[in-house]
Amino acid sequence: MKKSNAKLSNLDRYLPVWIGVAMVAGLLLGRAVPSLSDALASLEVAGISVPIGIGLLVMMYPVLAKVRYSRVASIAGDKRLLVSSLVLNWIVGPAFMFALAWIFLPDLPEFRTGLILVGLARCIAMVIIWNDLACGDREAATLLIALNSVFQILAFSLLGYFYLTVLPQWLGLDSQGLDISMGKIAINVLVFLGVPLAAGYLSRVFGEKARGVDWYENTFLPRVGPWALYGLLFTITLLFALQGEAITNRPFDVVRIALPLLVYFAAMWLTGMVVGKLLGMTYERTATLAFTAAGNNFELAIAIAIATFGATSGQALAGVVGPLIEVPVLVGLVYVSLWSAKFWSTNAADASGVSGDEERANEGAHV
Repeated sequence: MKKSNAKLSNLDRYLPVWIGVAMVAGLLLGRAVPSLSDALASLEVAGISVPIGIGLLVMMYPVLAKVRYSRVASIAGDKRLLVSSLVLNWIVGPAFMFALAWIFLPDLPEFRTGLILVGLARCIAMVIIWNDLACGDREAATLLIALNSVFQILAFSLLGYFYLTVLPQWLGLDSQGLDISMGKIAINVLVFLGVPLAAGYLSRVFGEKARGVDWYENTFLPRVGPWALYGLLFTITLLFALQGEAITNRPFDVVRIALPLLVYFAAMWLTGMVVGKLLGMTYERTATLAFTAAGNNFELAIAIAIATFGATSGQALAGVVGPLIEVPVLVGLVYVSLWSAKFWSTNAADASGVSGDEERANEGAHV
């Protein structure tokens, strides 16, 4: 593992600054042009915001174009990684968010429900950025994201019913229903994972075939790589423009929602790192496990909150506050992850016997 030589590009190095600028710009834009929120909300197809969808697709494509798909099949044999990821994402994560929502927001049912929705929506988009910046295993991240996508289609509605209706009734708490079809979730997954995944795979296959591996790795990828962060910043700006007025008009509510989210993201990341270390995984796969456990699919949570409870609901506001907290926290955890790499043995080998970071040692930039 060559963490000592890993360096962020100039674009990546100042990522917290660019993200802060994008967040402030979005908030100011939403306040300055109140009609912008309605205009953006009207640009939807099948319940999916077209502008935000474009931003997410631009964000995901460059990273998925970098994936060495020939390695993915070998990673599927790493039972430690797959099982621990499923447990953290579909048992620990939703249960932990449910507990935090009731502990921090017992008197605010709308915000509480919004937080529970965030906990159920496992990340399939932005996590790929955090994982790459932290020098995680790119191929393992692709596999885990695909696995979570399948579970998201099958389990989201059932878990939503369980955590919003069944479990509260068992515990003698207030309950609130959720009516969302598997079809809507499947469309969300198809757009935000299926399209960029197919584009990335086809780019590698035809790019290497037409121009060779050297051209693809050393010419094509460095050219498209920065677009991942451009897409990220564009998406963040739009998200905060959509709810800029609500966020600035209700700062105390935002703080109430932010506290359990801060605990959630930090605790889930730390749990993933500890589990990976205890199971003897390499740093790369441990970082991947941690970030896939900590990240959440804010687009899905917001879309479902709006479709079920309305665009101006407390549930929708809680969903929007999700990326407000997730983005800076996970950016900070990227740097903590890189620092923590020194605690992993340089001789550790993953299940395939090849370190993803070593394979990427000659790449010019991580994103």
